[in-house]
Amino acid sequence: MKQVLVVAGLVVVACGLTLGISNAQAQPYPNRPIQFIIPIPAGGGGDVNARILIEELGKILGTQIVAVNKPGAADTLGTDAISKSKKDGYTIGYTGSAALVAARVMNPDNVHYDSLKDFDHLGLHVYFPLALAVQANSPWKTFGELIDYAKKNPGKIRVSTIGVGGMSHLNVELIQSLTGVQLTHIPFKGGEAVTAALLGGHVEASADAIGKFMPHVEAGKLRVLVLSRKFSLAPNVPTMKELGYKEDLFSSWFSLTAPVGIPEEAKKVLIPAVEKSINHQALKTKIENRGYIVDYKSPAELKKIIAEDYETIRTLATRLGLAK
Repeated sequence: MKQVLVVAGLVVVACGLTLGISNAQAQPYPNRPIQFIIPIPAGGGGDVNARILIEELGKILGTQIVAVNKPGAADTLGTDAISKSKKDGYTIGYTGSAALVAARVMNPDNVHYDSLKDFDHLGLHVYFPLALAVQANSPWKTFGELIDYAKKNPGKIRVSTIGVGGMSHLNVELIQSLTGVQLTHIPFKGGEAVTAALLGGHVEASADAIGKFMPHVEAGKLRVLVLSRKFSLAPNVPTMKELGYKEDLFSSWFSLTAPVGIPEEAKKVLIPAVEKSINHQALKTKIENRGYIVDYKSPAELKKIIAEDYETIRTLATRLGLAK
């Protein structure tokens, strides 16, 4: 009798374990933490925006989202890692126009993914105006004054950017094309190093997101000379077209994405959660006060933007002799 009870008990335990495993496997997505790849150095403007956003996204999804920074090569290293990650919906990421568009044109040897075919895009988060800034105590009060000096001193104006192939690099090239000046491009790995180089006097100018410059502008240390698009926090800073040039500089954007082929169950949960977190009013205000323009676009709209931006930049880069 005891043997029968022991066997019966073991059967119950075994069934319980099996049921527990089945229940765990049957839990709806997500049922464990999600890794979130950020291809920007920690502390950079995009990194801060991403971390603000994923805190809310984690609340909506009901799971922890773990940020992992993988910077380098104008955001392409981390973006490549996103494309090659496991297709289970538990690795997603934050990337944008530098890696998905500009680098494919200007530095294709470093791009090992197709921006449309290798990702399940989840939605566009922010646009950010790109700017050209100098030290506040520099002799150049306007963009025109800087250009006049550059014309008389070819190559002496060093301009820092987040790296070769990024949108800011393209803007440096565009400025040279539109004005006829010769600048010296100084690429960094991204993050705050671009602005630190300007503040430290290691370069004469920096091309980057205006959001990175604004705290230093407000502190009286930097001056923004030109913007890629009008921006409410810097209403008196002109665009190139306002200064009489035929083209404006490019603006950048960031979006959320995943490797292509994640389960439909995951997409059905992720896409509406991404939209809800991006449109959260308190977060939207917080991010826009940092120098960015929150403007959600659906996955379909984002794919269209990627395709159109690629053709625009490729045409320009070919005209300037930059496309490989």
